[in-house]
Amino acid sequence: MSSVEPVPRHDVVVGALVRGGTVLLAHRSPARRWYPDVRDLPGGHVEPGESRRAALVRELAEELGVTVGRSAPVGVVEEAGLRLTVHRVDRWDGEPVNTAPDEHDELRWCTAADLRGLRLAHEAYPALLAGLLRA
Repeated sequence: MSSVEPVPRHDVVVGALVRGGTVLLAHRSPARRWYPDVRDLPGGHVEPGESRRAALVRELAEELGVTVGRSAPVGVVEEAGLRLTVHRVDRWDGEPVNTAPDEHDELRWCTAADLRGLRLAHEAYPALLAGLLRA
C-alpha cells in the first residue's frame, strides 16, 4: 500500500456582481504572485470551518466594502487541486470600491462585448460571464 498524500485543495469562491447588463471585474495587480495582470472576479479562499457563502460575504466585504444580499452559486470549476465556485450576486448593500489595493489596481463594470478583449483569470469565465449577462 502506498502512502501518497492527496494534493492540497484550494477552495476558492468568487462573486460576479451583476448590474444593468454589466459585471464587476477587478484587475489583479501585475505584482501578484498568482494570476498577475488579468481581470478576475473578486473573492478568495474559503477558510477551514467556513461555509462558501460565509467566505463570499467576508471576501466581498474585505475587497469591495459591500454587504452581500442575494447570491447563488452558478458554476464550479474543479482542476488540479482547485475548486472554484462562482456566485452570481445581484443584491448587495454599499457601492463597490477597491478596498484591497494590494490585490487589485482597478475595478471596472464590463459588458459582454467588453469580455472579448480582456485577459481573464480563468478560461471558464468568458462563457460563464456571458451567460450571466444574458440572464
